[in-house]
Amino acid sequence: MLLVLGTFREMAPLILITTPIFLPIATAVGMDPVHFGLMLMLALGIGLLTPPVGSVLFVRCAAQGIPIGQALKTIWPFYLALLVALLCVIAIPVLSLWLPAVLA
Repeated sequence: MLLVLGTFREMAPLILITTPIFLPIATAVGMDPVHFGLMLMLALGIGLLTPPVGSVLFVRCAAQGIPIGQALKTIWPFYLALLVALLCVIAIPVLSLWLPAVLA
Protein backbone atom coordinates (compact mmCIF):
# COMPACT_ATOMS: atom_id res chain seq x y z
CA MET A 1 0.00 0.00 0.00
CA LEU A 2 2.87 2.38 0.78
CA LEU A 3 4.43 1.79 -2.62
CA VAL A 4 1.16 2.68 -4.34
CA LEU A 5 0.67 5.77 -2.19
CA GLY A 6 4.25 6.82 -2.85
CA THR A 7 3.68 6.85 -6.59
CA PHE A 8 0.89 9.42 -6.30
CA ARG A 9 2.00 11.75 -3.47
CA GLU A 10 5.17 13.35 -2.19
CA MET A 11 7.11 11.70 0.59
CA ALA A 12 6.83 14.35 3.34
CA PRO A 13 3.01 14.57 3.38
CA LEU A 14 2.74 10.79 3.25
CA ILE A 15 4.99 10.43 6.27
CA LEU A 16 2.77 12.81 8.20
CA ILE A 17 -0.43 11.13 7.00
CA THR A 18 0.45 7.44 7.19
CA THR A 19 2.63 7.23 10.30
CA PRO A 20 -0.16 7.96 12.82
CA ILE A 21 -2.38 5.47 11.00
CA PHE A 22 0.02 2.58 10.46
CA LEU A 23 2.40 2.81 13.44
CA PRO A 24 -0.19 1.73 16.05
CA ILE A 25 -1.20 -1.16 13.79
CA ALA A 26 2.44 -2.17 13.29
CA THR A 27 3.22 -2.08 17.01
CA ALA A 28 0.02 -4.00 17.78
CA VAL A 29 1.20 -6.88 15.59
CA GLY A 30 4.64 -6.80 17.21
CA MET A 31 6.69 -4.78 14.72
CA ASP A 32 9.49 -2.66 16.15
CA PRO A 33 8.94 1.09 15.53
CA VAL A 34 12.47 1.44 14.09
CA HIS A 35 11.79 -1.41 11.69
CA PHE A 36 8.51 0.20 10.69
CA GLY A 37 10.23 3.55 10.10
CA LEU A 38 12.88 2.05 7.86
CA MET A 39 10.29 0.12 5.90
CA LEU A 40 8.19 3.28 5.52
CA MET A 41 11.13 5.39 4.31
CA LEU A 42 12.31 2.79 1.82
CA ALA A 43 8.84 2.16 0.40
CA LEU A 44 8.05 5.85 0.04
CA GLY A 45 11.51 6.53 -1.41
CA ILE A 46 10.88 3.94 -4.11
CA GLY A 47 7.58 5.67 -4.79
CA LEU A 48 9.44 8.92 -5.51
CA LEU A 49 11.14 7.19 -8.44
CA THR A 50 8.03 5.58 -9.84
CA PRO A 51 5.68 7.13 -12.42
CA PRO A 52 3.04 8.60 -12.75
CA VAL A 53 4.10 11.30 -10.26
CA GLY A 54 7.71 10.21 -9.60
CA SER A 55 9.07 13.69 -8.93
CA VAL A 56 12.67 12.50 -8.54
CA LEU A 57 12.46 10.74 -11.90
CA PHE A 58 11.09 13.84 -13.63
CA VAL A 59 13.76 16.09 -12.10
CA ARG A 60 16.47 13.67 -13.14
CA CYS A 61 15.20 13.50 -16.70
CA ALA A 62 14.93 17.28 -16.92
CA ALA A 63 18.47 17.74 -15.57
CA GLN A 64 19.89 15.17 -17.97
CA GLY A 65 17.79 16.33 -20.91
CA ILE A 66 16.49 12.87 -21.73
CA PRO A 67 12.92 11.68 -22.26
CA ILE A 68 11.24 9.79 -19.45
CA GLY A 69 10.66 6.74 -21.65
CA GLN A 70 14.38 6.39 -22.25
CA ALA A 71 15.13 6.72 -18.54
CA LEU A 72 12.53 4.08 -17.65
CA LYS A 73 14.13 1.60 -20.05
CA THR A 74 17.45 1.84 -18.23
CA ILE A 75 16.22 2.17 -14.64
CA TRP A 76 14.24 -1.12 -14.37
CA PRO A 77 17.15 -3.17 -12.95
CA PHE A 78 17.50 -0.59 -10.19
CA TYR A 79 13.77 -0.76 -9.44
CA LEU A 80 14.09 -4.52 -9.08
CA ALA A 81 17.09 -4.15 -6.76
CA LEU A 82 15.22 -1.62 -4.61
CA LEU A 83 12.18 -3.90 -4.41
CA VAL A 84 14.37 -6.85 -3.40
CA ALA A 85 15.98 -4.66 -0.72
CA LEU A 86 12.52 -3.63 0.52
CA LEU A 87 11.39 -7.25 0.66
CA CYS A 88 14.53 -8.18 2.59
CA VAL A 89 13.98 -5.36 5.10
CA ILE A 90 10.35 -6.42 5.54
CA ALA A 91 11.00 -10.17 5.77
CA ILE A 92 14.21 -10.10 7.82
CA PRO A 93 13.88 -7.49 10.59
CA VAL A 94 17.39 -8.25 11.88
CA LEU A 95 18.81 -6.54 8.77
CA SER A 96 17.40 -3.21 9.83
CA LEU A 97 17.63 -3.62 13.59
CA TRP A 98 21.17 -4.87 14.16
CA LEU A 99 22.85 -1.44 14.02
CA PRO A 100 20.45 0.24 16.49
CA ALA A 101 20.91 -2.77 18.79
CA VAL A 102 24.70 -2.40 18.61
CA LEU A 103 24.59 1.34 19.28
CA ALA A 104 22.11 1.10 22.16
